[in-house]
Amino acid sequence: MKGSLLFHQALQDCFSVLDSPVWMDSSTTAECRSLEAAVGGAQKMASLTGSRAYERVSLISSFAASLFLGDYAEIDFSDGSGMNLLDINIREWVPTCLDACAPGLAKKLGNPVPSHTILGNISPYLVERYGFSPNCHVIAFTGDNPASLAGMRLEEGDITVSLGTSDTVFLWLKKPQPALEGHVFIHPMSWQAYMGLICSKNGSLARERVCADCADGSWEQFSKSLKETVPGNKGNIGFYYFSVEITPPAIGIHRFNAQDEKVSEFSSNVEIRSLIEGQFLSKRIHAEKLGYCLMPQSRILATGGASCNADILQVLADVFEVPVYTLETTNSACLGAAYQAKFGLLFAEGMSFPDVVSTAAPHKLSARPNPAAVQLVHLLFLGSWTGMESVAKVRRPCQVY
Repeated sequence: MKGSLLFHQALQDCFSVLDSPVWMDSSTTAECRSLEAAVGGAQKMASLTGSRAYERVSLISSFAASLFLGDYAEIDFSDGSGMNLLDINIREWVPTCLDACAPGLAKKLGNPVPSHTILGNISPYLVERYGFSPNCHVIAFTGDNPASLAGMRLEEGDITVSLGTSDTVFLWLKKPQPALEGHVFIHPMSWQAYMGLICSKNGSLARERVCADCADGSWEQFSKSLKETVPGNKGNIGFYYFSVEITPPAIGIHRFNAQDEKVSEFSSNVEIRSLIEGQFLSKRIHAEKLGYCLMPQSRILATGGASCNADILQVLADVFEVPVYTLETTNSACLGAAYQAKFGLLFAEGMSFPDVVSTAAPHKLSARPNPAAVQLVHLLFLGSWTGMESVAKVRRPCQVY
């Protein structure tokens, strides 16, 4: 590229299409089913690559690394885990998957690498055009979700729960159990471990809807209702999917009373606790399906808009039976990318990722599990059934596709 041209000018003739699809595109669904068939089905695909086939191949993060490098960038293990092409067990491309996509794909992709890998020095174009040092290293890029995990500084046994427009759960996993719902990635900062990901579309949008309907749009009244109802909600529970959910794939509002009978409505106070407990119970059950196990040092790191509500965090602590911490950061993905770059530079010196982030501000304790509440919630919703039965209870009313 000529140094006299701006970045976008130098690249304008490099692409086969002007408008590239993003992660929300679903135009390749037929190809996904074909890819699953090539390896023996959706569960086989999940066991190999971390999830059933989703509409994606190469992600923008590795493409952005290529721009800085001025050459094709090798893909890091975590990003590769999101492509349905990488065997997460041996950290190598799956030949059957590559062949099902395109001939000669292995040569184009190159070898996957750990996230701390130095790919090379920055391109001469960026040195000339923007004044970068020619000695500036380019560390392997990773995706926004693995970067968020790094930014939140998860440790073994931890969970991050992002309570935003959609809710996202990140898990540190040692022995993952890939399933048809959820995703398993190779851990970005500890590539011999794994990261679980569960995404729920009906997050704050559902909470805002119920707040408007049951608390006149007042979060103060919403919190008051949580305080005025008992943990476990006397056996009442509901699942609120105002748009088609991702995990589980469901839609509609499904309310059940203490006798496990479907009912058409709850009182406002019961509705509010039913929503919050139902959301968090679903997250816990799906986390355990992916292989998450509570450990003595386990904790939840909460982020996102709803993490400022102490009463919501208290329910979260009671359902998961672990303390909840918060971190004052507005963009954990950007922070995690910065941590990853520093880790890549210092890895050769023998520094671990915990060493790299050792001077970061500590997480703030926001809620401890209430022993009485934990016992009641566990009795009503977790301890009364075996693992599969509890999953069935959460999913039974929701099989709407």
